[in-house]
Amino acid sequence: MELRELKYFLAVAQEGSISGAADYLYITQPSLSRQMQNLEKEVGGPLFERGSRRITLTERGRLLKKRAEEMLELYDKTLSEVSAPATELCGDVFIGGGETRAMRAVVQAAMKVREKHPKVRFRFFSGDAASVLEKLEKGLIDFGVMLDMPDLSAYNSLRLAHTDRWGALVKKDSPLAEKEYITPQDLKGKALITSDQAFARGMLAEWFKMPAEEVQVSATYNLLYVGSQLAEEGAGYALGLEGIINTEGTGLCFKRLEPPVYNRADVIWKKYSVFSRPAEAFLAELKNQCEK
Repeated sequence: MELRELKYFLAVAQEGSISGAADYLYITQPSLSRQMQNLEKEVGGPLFERGSRRITLTERGRLLKKRAEEMLELYDKTLSEVSAPATELCGDVFIGGGETRAMRAVVQAAMKVREKHPKVRFRFFSGDAASVLEKLEKGLIDFGVMLDMPDLSAYNSLRLAHTDRWGALVKKDSPLAEKEYITPQDLKGKALITSDQAFARGMLAEWFKMPAEEVQVSATYNLLYVGSQLAEEGAGYALGLEGIINTEGTGLCFKRLEPPVYNRADVIWKKYSVFSRPAEAFLAELKNQCEK
């Protein structure tokens, strides 16, 4: 299986037709068809379901699409690292993380590196804990920013100084909007919107002093922006971290939880990682900032 074949396959999957992909790739349609037939023989089964107007991916094809995207992403990352000239610091640093104001320390360290080495580029990926860890394990990112990760022993880590506080996004016309803080009693029996990450479910159960399955969750979110939209549409009260959503000009306000609930953030990276020079420079700068 060659990289060229994978690129051709992804083009077909994106365009939904051999003819459209052939035009996009500037190759002939018969040539592309043969490439896809050879690829199907190599993987041992059909990758496409061919309709009258559009082709769709089979289950085998969907799996190959996911793996092909990962392989090509890792190839591009590797090529960028090994082809960087030795005479100057340049190249990409890949960082993944969720929504947290602790990310500011990471960004500040990145900008310090950029001031000294303008040809270093930082590529940020936003996602939940599971997606960040998956990319980290596959070598697609260099560092991950994790919130309240229960066990850090499998990784090297650096604790960030900032602490996030939880609160609720409340509609301004709600009676709870008049309160200074939101208590468990205020939200008991109310529809809640919360992060679908495991630590959030545990946090809720502990705060309410009841089993997690008894907490009335109407919806979950991956990133709080969607949670805020759900709250504004009346789906419930969205629980999330302070400072992530700017409520100015919206129908929402943010109220802190009481008793308070906090999150700590850690930057993690794989043990025995072999970093590019830009990634090493970033880590050194981040450590320097954390020691201040």
